[in-house]
Amino acid sequence: QVQLVESGGGLVQAGGSLRLSCAASGTIFSINGMGWYRQAPGEQRELVATITNSGSTNYADSVKGRFTISRDNAKNTAYLQMNNLKPEDTGVYYCYANVRRRSWYASMDYWGKGTLVTVSS
Repeated sequence: QVQLVESGGGLVQAGGSLRLSCAASGTIFSINGMGWYRQAPGEQRELVATITNSGSTNYADSVKGRFTISRDNAKNTAYLQMNNLKPEDTGVYYCYANVRRRSWYASMDYWGKGTLVTVSS
């Protein structure tokens, strides 16, 4: 099995910063893409940022210039540095990873349980 555990969420004032971490563990042969999604109350889950295993990144327009995604392949961990946070960034942030558990297995997406980010105005 593969587990993803997010950490780093919390309450912050508008303009502040938070750094989220997502650690993958379990039976892992390789990890392809990793990324972050978020879900605000009453809203659908939306893409925040993704990163490939070679470091190529993609961001939602709403977070470009404020958020930075990175990863440490040796630690199977992804990070999301969030600066200049706004109240509309509030939500549960979910990490995902596209993981190949064995060299002969097809890769699959795994999700964490989420970490809550609350930005007060």
